[in-house]
Amino acid sequence: MQDPNADTEWNDVLRAKGILPPKEEKEITEDDLVAMVENTIENKSKGKDMADMGLDELDEMEDDIDEEDERMFEQYRRQRMAEMRETQQRSKFGEVREISKADWVTEVNKAGEGIWVIVHVFKDGIPLCKLMNQHLANLARKFPQTKFLRSVSSLCIPNYPDKNLPTVFVYLEGDMKKQFVGPLAFGGMNIKQDELEWMLSQTGAIATDLEEAPRPAVKDVMNIAIRESAINGDDSDDDY
Repeated sequence: MQDPNADTEWNDVLRAKGILPPKEEKEITEDDLVAMVENTIENKSKGKDMADMGLDELDEMEDDIDEEDERMFEQYRRQRMAEMRETQQRSKFGEVREISKADWVTEVNKAGEGIWVIVHVFKDGIPLCKLMNQHLANLARKFPQTKFLRSVSSLCIPNYPDKNLPTVFVYLEGDMKKQFVGPLAFGGMNIKQDELEWMLSQTGAIATDLEEAPRPAVKDVMNIAIRESAINGDDSDDDY
């Protein structure tokens, strides 16, 4: 038996004569919207992914759409506008801003829903802190959806020891998710920008396009030193 909901000329005739009921409208999905527009429009933007088009391009495309498809196109256009607004709102940082202790609650703990915050606690005159500031400035431009901050240690954490510098805190919605404390956490002055990018990406704060760690993870040098010291101590005892 022929499907009464099938799109055939015969069924269209039967519907027109009232023999068959009107075809049930199915829920329009995003795939339906994209397929509809791509199948009905021929213009200079042909072949370009609609997800990559701006609103001006979508407006030009709308002129070529017939009345029957206009409703579906408008639904897709509103969806794209919402997505673009969300992206624009989230991509609002792009630089490392310096804060003081008075700014901490507002800028870090109350940064906003879904906002990752990376805070570099540093001190002028420490070479690794200077290097970290350079790397973080570049990463801030690369990942504008993440808030990058820095603060002089004496101004945000009184009596914070220099041996703990540089320190990087990673926050999400007021909760500290990760902390990197002291030179050993970063592998010293040999740390490269892509290595720092990978470290931060493992916390969830940034979405890196690196497929694997640029180098093996920084080992716990202190524990290694303790074990080596113990081994050397045992050797020394054997000499007596």
